[in-house]
Amino acid sequence: MASHSANLWVLLGLGLAGILLVTKKLKKAVREDLGAFVEKLLLLPPPQPAPPKAPHPLTGLSFAVSDVFDIKGYVTGFGHPDWVRTHEAASSTSPVVSTLVEGGATCVGKTVVDELGYSISGENRHYDTPTNPSSSGRVPGGSSSGAAVAVAANIVDFALGIDTVGGVRVPAGYCGILGFRSSHGVVSNAGIIPVASSLDAVGWFARDPSTLRRVGHVLLQLPFAAQRNPRQIILVDDFFQLVKIPVDRISEVVIKSAEKLFGRQLLKHENLENFFESKVPSLKDFRKRKAIADDAKIPTAKLLGNLMHLLQRHEFLQNHGDWINTVKPAADTVIPSRACENKELTDEDIETLKAIRSQMRVAIGSLLKDDGVLVIPTTPSIPPKLGSKEITSEEYQNRAASLLSIASISGCCQATVPVGHHEKCPVSVSFIARHGGDRFLLDTVETMYASMQEQASIVANSKSSRKTMSQEESAEISKEKGNQAFKERQWPKAIGCYSEAIKLSGNNATYYSNRAAAYLELGSFIQAEADCTKAIAIDKKNVKAYLRRGTAREMLGYYKEAIDDFGHALVLEPNNKRAAQSAERLRKHFQSPI
Repeated sequence: MASHSANLWVLLGLGLAGILLVTKKLKKAVREDLGAFVEKLLLLPPPQPAPPKAPHPLTGLSFAVSDVFDIKGYVTGFGHPDWVRTHEAASSTSPVVSTLVEGGATCVGKTVVDELGYSISGENRHYDTPTNPSSSGRVPGGSSSGAAVAVAANIVDFALGIDTVGGVRVPAGYCGILGFRSSHGVVSNAGIIPVASSLDAVGWFARDPSTLRRVGHVLLQLPFAAQRNPRQIILVDDFFQLVKIPVDRISEVVIKSAEKLFGRQLLKHENLENFFESKVPSLKDFRKRKAIADDAKIPTAKLLGNLMHLLQRHEFLQNHGDWINTVKPAADTVIPSRACENKELTDEDIETLKAIRSQMRVAIGSLLKDDGVLVIPTTPSIPPKLGSKEITSEEYQNRAASLLSIASISGCCQATVPVGHHEKCPVSVSFIARHGGDRFLLDTVETMYASMQEQASIVANSKSSRKTMSQEESAEISKEKGNQAFKERQWPKAIGCYSEAIKLSGNNATYYSNRAAAYLELGSFIQAEADCTKAIAIDKKNVKAYLRRGTAREMLGYYKEAIDDFGHALVLEPNNKRAAQSAERLRKHFQSPI
């Protein structure tokens, strides 16, 4: 009997040990994806077309989708378990998702969104808050929090989200990655749960501008065209006054980058307060409406933010009010109760809101035309701490809404671009182009990105002390830091370090050649070619510079010049396999045009 009891205790002990082991493995799995996903799945692209047809444009890329996009056979969760419980699996896949898969990308899962897609914090009590990879103790931003985290954590190459009042722009800024809100209506919203139909726009995240642009070209179904540069860059001074981050920390990066790439004559400063008051006459009418009688004297930026939230709440209730009243989600659910606080808008109010939207779109179009961008901060501060009341405070909400309202109300496209860190948290700046200027805005981001990262690093390092070191010693230290960042695949940081080395010692071919390698990784081929040319001018025997310039020229379509570069490398190193293979491949495929 005693033996039997002992065996029983042994079995129980083994069972508990097994349970603990499984629990640890499950917790590890959750930590590995940082809580970004609500469901893993696999949608594989079609086979590659046979040569000579070009491969699919998104071949080799993986992506995730926010849990507002329908995927056939899966329930679209909308950030709330009661929604999952009361809805059936989707009968078809959203055309946006299908387009990306057909374009060669692999979909690997659905990601967390805020409750009913209604917040910009990224905190979701039902599925836990995804961990911000750039600042783990702070919110990731919402509503497309999981999608941003999946990209920032290098789990996927890009991800889809919906931006209503900042659902893509805010998490991109808080997680330190690129985010793009497309012009309203240019990408189909079919198969996507609406939040507020007149504000909703499809958006996407990426870590590098090349991927952001490739995805954009597929979703926007753009034919090939030459890349365009901006002819006007307008810094909106009164909107920069809304942020708690030092203004120069953000604006100086843009100014220095624009001066370097295009010259100072493109830069312009503007206050939009008076501009919108004069160009959007319906704003004055709306001030008189009973719905915002108390706001008759508030600044235009704040008024636009209020208008955006009024429209969001009104359309949210139109779309989901019946479901809320029928299902009556958990009593502690914040979002539906907050939405229901909205006062009823009259038909006259709605018509005035529509007029404001149209007038703002026309006004911005007349200001920017086809080749201008507005530059504004993305968010009013660094990411608030998890669990703090800052992000729900009236002050934060007003500042954030003011910044986010321009693109949301007008329907214009907006890109969020990271520009380094402040107090060890990501900071970003946003570019806005006219409605329909999506291709131009994607081009602008790709053109300016590498230079902006370089300037951000220079600004961040400008206070570093070099008291007892010679310039050459400091330059070597910067180069080594760049090499380490390159090994860790932190390309922008590597560019900043190599730029600092060049600043300290500008006659070293290795610094230029190394920076070119980082530019190549970011897809900044023009900058890479220029750096290699400089390196070769300093050291005509720099084999790596010839190889890297050949690669850059190949990607730019300068095939004859690329072959010449690989040939030079072979003269210097006759046994260099990379040079030989590259030259032979180019001669084989591009001999006739050359």
